[in-house]
Amino acid sequence: MPDGRIFPTTQPDWNNLNVLHKNTLPPRANFYVYKSTQDALTYDTTNSITYCLSGTWKFNHAANPFEAPEGFENPAFDIAGWEDIIVPSMWQLNGYGKGPHYTNVNFPIPVNPPNVPFQENETGSYVRKFTVPEVARGCQLRLRFEGVDSAFHVWVNGKEVGYHQGSRNPCEVDITSVVDQKGENTVAVRVYQYCDGTYIEDQDQWRMSGIYRDVYLLGFPLESRIEDLFVQTKLDNQYIDANLKVGVDVTGSGKLRADLFDPSKSMVVTSGTATVSQGHVEFSLPVQNPSKWTAETPTLYHLVISLDETSFVAHRVGFRQVEMKDGLIKVNGQRIVLKGANRHEHHPTLGRAVPYDFLKRDLILMKKHNINAIRTCHQPSDVRLYDLADELGFWVMDEADLECHGFESICDAALSPTDRALPFRERQLLTRIDAAKWTTDNPDWEEAYVDRAKQLVRRDQLHPSVIIWSLGNEAFFGRNFKSMYDWIKSYDDSRPIHYEADIYAETMDMYSMMYPPVETIIDFAKDDSKTKPLVLCEFIHAMGNGPGNIKEYIDAFYKYPKLQGGFVWEWANHGLLTKDKETDEEFYAYGGDFGDVPNDSNFIMDGVLHSDHTPTPGLIEYKKGLEPIKFVSYSSNWINFENRYDFVTLNHLECSFVMLDEGIPKTHGSIELPSNIGPGQDFKLEVPSWPTDSDGELVLQLSFSQRFATPSLPAKFEVAFGEIPLREKSNRMHFREIPPGELVVTKTPNLLTIASPNTTWIFSLVHGKLLSLKRNGVEFLAASPDFTAYRAPTDNDAPQDGRDWKDRLVHLAKTHTRRCTCNAKLQRGAYTVEVQQRFCPPVLSWSIDLDITYIFHASGYLEILMKGTPKGQNLPRTLPRIGVSMELPSAWSGISSTAPAVTWYGRGPGESYRDKKLSQRTGIYEVSEVSELWTDYEFPQEGGNRTDTRWVKFTHCVGDSITAKFLDEKLPWKKSRKNLFDFNASHYRIHDVEEAKHPYELRKKRTENVVLRLDAAHHGLGSGSCGPRTRDEYSLLTDEFEFGVILS
Repeated sequence: MPDGRIFPTTQPDWNNLNVLHKNTLPPRANFYVYKSTQDALTYDTTNSITYCLSGTWKFNHAANPFEAPEGFENPAFDIAGWEDIIVPSMWQLNGYGKGPHYTNVNFPIPVNPPNVPFQENETGSYVRKFTVPEVARGCQLRLRFEGVDSAFHVWVNGKEVGYHQGSRNPCEVDITSVVDQKGENTVAVRVYQYCDGTYIEDQDQWRMSGIYRDVYLLGFPLESRIEDLFVQTKLDNQYIDANLKVGVDVTGSGKLRADLFDPSKSMVVTSGTATVSQGHVEFSLPVQNPSKWTAETPTLYHLVISLDETSFVAHRVGFRQVEMKDGLIKVNGQRIVLKGANRHEHHPTLGRAVPYDFLKRDLILMKKHNINAIRTCHQPSDVRLYDLADELGFWVMDEADLECHGFESICDAALSPTDRALPFRERQLLTRIDAAKWTTDNPDWEEAYVDRAKQLVRRDQLHPSVIIWSLGNEAFFGRNFKSMYDWIKSYDDSRPIHYEADIYAETMDMYSMMYPPVETIIDFAKDDSKTKPLVLCEFIHAMGNGPGNIKEYIDAFYKYPKLQGGFVWEWANHGLLTKDKETDEEFYAYGGDFGDVPNDSNFIMDGVLHSDHTPTPGLIEYKKGLEPIKFVSYSSNWINFENRYDFVTLNHLECSFVMLDEGIPKTHGSIELPSNIGPGQDFKLEVPSWPTDSDGELVLQLSFSQRFATPSLPAKFEVAFGEIPLREKSNRMHFREIPPGELVVTKTPNLLTIASPNTTWIFSLVHGKLLSLKRNGVEFLAASPDFTAYRAPTDNDAPQDGRDWKDRLVHLAKTHTRRCTCNAKLQRGAYTVEVQQRFCPPVLSWSIDLDITYIFHASGYLEILMKGTPKGQNLPRTLPRIGVSMELPSAWSGISSTAPAVTWYGRGPGESYRDKKLSQRTGIYEVSEVSELWTDYEFPQEGGNRTDTRWVKFTHCVGDSITAKFLDEKLPWKKSRKNLFDFNASHYRIHDVEEAKHPYELRKKRTENVVLRLDAAHHGLGSGSCGPRTRDEYSLLTDEFEFGVILS
């Protein structure tokens, strides 16, 4: 008779919406227990009753929970054959399972909430032994897991002690009754890749698993102990005096004492005592005119709570008050501007297991780039981040671990053809109504949602840096978010609440948007019906080469009070360091590189840091946009600036200057800043004396730097700079007078040879191109100068202007020569060749008709004059570039030369584009090798351009050089100096860059030649990868043009 069995016999906890936690302690504020005030004030956990269990554990990986080893939690279970794994870590990065999986929106599993796969649910079993340290014996003992992805059961000495889900929220269990206080103990943990909570943890990130944050054994007093701590600082109506509100939850009884120490920890400012018997005690401690905490003045006091003078807990206190007042977010009565970054937890080899030093380096780097705010997208960060934010000074938007974006894809796919044809925003609003029904507006999921709010708020409530709670991200809107909001307000009414998908701010305390055009936010600011402020929780999408037009957003934040800033998306690329299997070359992997399907490719590479957390050019430009000193205007005698700090004067800064004459420093010195220039105030500085012996272009550069060191910035560190063009037009002659009668012209049916005493040119009449340029016997050309208009698409090009370029086949367009006309005789020592060409693609009929004039001068220099007239149907709306491309032999690359390979007068030293150039200063720069000019984006694309160039010189390995300069052009899009140009020199051809998907692939196509572009104009960048396309004022709109290049 068949054995009737049902498998599994019970519903697994990880697949049961009714089980979020089992036997876990309530969430609480993050603190540790010490044995003295002195120890508590060190904030050093090694001085507390804490034992870190991170380190080496034994590990077993299984395809699913049912095939994981049975009975492994038993201390006698044989784990000798198991491998070692480091905790914290992600098991996929240790070689286990299918590997990392990247998806932005879509769920990586079949969608059937709350059910997750049974057979394909990777499971990690962890075991380690421990002995209770002497300091913790006789205590209540707790296991605390700071972060486990995505759910887990835990056993101690074979007994199950808890279950938890919520990957980025801590879990604490009481193990006192099962621990051997003197002998060896066994802790066993079984971690599940997926649980029902996976449906609301659908964030844009790598999907990886494991114990990825620290694990602790915590000691608390056994009988009477402090369970939780609650702190609020209330300021009076003048924001001067304060009331420190402290709430303490206690188990047992005893004498409770609260002492507030001054910032130096040397003196008690105020104190209170109370006798407690099992329950909640509140202190209300008056503090007279404490120093106020802000992101600019992060002054911290120190609160020590003791029970019976035997156990002590400490926490930093910042006196600040956040409120919604006058329709604005205000801190200590002042409007603030959030100059922020969305920061995921990422490390290039460890994933979300980010070491403390790496985390701290991130925040120091933010400070160095004028960032004052962090959004912890899209989950609570490592607890140590908040201590650093308190100390260094950041506004933190603390976000709950909640996102279910994938439901939108399902509902969007189900739209009717009519609805699918709606404009994107209308279609999205329609889709999100249905998407919310899965979980967000489903009462069955209310407890799961509210739990995420409780975990967030109760852990982080003590931190002054946390000024806004955020309920999650891209999870639509519905009843469960209203429940989250209501619970938070009932527990902590001292902070406003944010959630972007409440698009009408029906419930939330502010409006929020993602990636709007500047015009949209300005329209919002002018709309008097909007009585709540606007925060851009995500803006200027920093994917690849970009973002462009940062300045316009920041200026709007300061012009319109209701616009209270935003957070760049995002802080860092999430590439994972790996190796090419064929070449063993290292590279940073993105979606699909681990065989992960479905994936969103390189959309995870969208930060202002590279994956190794070094700055991209985008971060340098963002720093410039966020500068606390804004250049406003200037006259011949005065320069006007604005203090863009929110709270402080400029007394902590000093100003120095340098005067550049044709790019060369002529004079330098310091300028005394006016004292006590308050936030938002304008001030003016007198223009220093000009050099009396100068007749060239004059540029004044001012630098504002720290007088003294701070915890995040060293002394003399520059926080802002200004550049003022005092005299734009140079009176100097850059090229010598032309001596007549020194050219010799030799003709064959197809070729012209034109020779001067030191220069020889060979010109093809068939192709209408210059084939050779030799000076003193040294060849300058490896490929002919030719009109070109394409660039390798940037990530920001691809879905916007780049799509039009592809549709119009700009990438296939090339020149076709129709006629060449030569001078019959020399005229004033010059010989002229006129060429008519048609620049056009196959298939389509549009073209740019080119009239090109080559003028060969006896002095050895060459003019190339170009006039273009766009014609025909299907013209592209914009062009990537307008200019001349050529190649130089490898001897011009600088590899074997002691002289600089490239010297230029223009913006530098880094790359720049017409809407990403303000961070690059005017000057004369040089590089020893051409390769130094390339920006090696982790997804290859256009890079390395230099703008506003006056001249660029290339030097051959034997010492000969050639200089390029532009003549005054007739260009409709240029309103200022007309002889400025862009140049780009690298070892990569455009089509090779476009075809490569990783830098190691591009390096295989590297040419030893120097690939040179000289552009009269270059299209801007924008942030179209997830946002507005390039603004029209920075776009290269298709139009007639005329320009001239001189090679001398």
